Parts: sequence; structure tokens; C-alpha cells
Amino acid sequence: MRFFLALIVGVLGFVAVAPAAAGGGFATAGLAPPPDDVRAGETWVAQVTLLQHGRTPLTGVSPTVSIVNDETGERRAFPARETNTPGVYEARVELPSAGMWRYEVDDDFSQRHTFAPFDVSSRTPGGFPLARAAIAAAAALAAVALAAFAVARLRRGRAVPALR
Repeated sequence: MRFFLALIVGVLGFVAVAPAAAGGGFATAGLAPPPDDVRAGETWVAQVTLLQHGRTPLTGVSPTVSIVNDETGERRAFPARETNTPGVYEARVELPSAGMWRYEVDDDFSQRHTFAPFDVSSRTPGGFPLARAAIAAAAALAAVALAAFAVARLRRGRAVPALR
């Protein structure tokens, strides 16, 4: 009977300890949020820091930064590439449209890390670049025309000596 009881205790002990032993490692992901004034159409260069067990820089993995639109459910994934700093990866995240977007990092090691959503503005950076260029060109052309008109008006008022 003691053997049977010892066997049960041994099996229960194994069952209790085995999942922790088989759990393996984990990684933590650090990621600064996008800038507050981020706009649709811009590219956010996301720097991801991966640490194995929260301490050791994790190298040799292929993490992915994903963004998910809260309203439409649209998901886009961007591969992150290793930088010269161990454990630091960089992803070029293209922000396709305005709205609330969540972002996640799949560390390619143990889990997916989720972060708070951020708002992407619908305004384009710096207004409309082509319209601004057209206005600047029109203003320059108007200034040249006004200067030419002024010179012609001055010349008409007095005789211009002939060049010999």
C-alpha cells in the first residue's frame, strides 16, 4: 500500500512540475509608441527591443510588427530586421489610413505582445505639397510679371538713350 501511495504522490509531483519545466523560455518586447502627430500615409520606423527572460538581448529571430484597425479589423504585418545593436530590431510600418490602430509584436520566440491603440490622423503632413508648390510658383510668376510691368512703365515715361 505504501508503494502505491508513493507512486501516486510521485506521479502527481511529476504532473505538477513537468509543465513548468517544459514551459521553456520567454521574451519581453519593448516598443515605443508612434509619434503623437502620426498621419495616414506616413511610415513609422518602429524599434523593437527583445529580451530573453527580460534580461538577455534576443538575437537571431524574425519578429513582426502588426497593426490592426479597430474599426475595420484590417491587419497589416511588417517584418522587423536586426540592427547593429543586439536585441534591437527595426520595422518600417506604413500607416494606410486614419483611425484607431492597435499594434502588436510577434517576437518569433515565445508570444505575441500587444500594446495600446493609437490614433492616426487623416491630415497629410504639411498640408497638400503640390498645392503649396503651385501657390509658390504662382506667387513667383506674379512677382516677375509685376517687376516687368514696372520696368516697362518707367521706360515709357522717359526716353531711353540709344546704345552706340
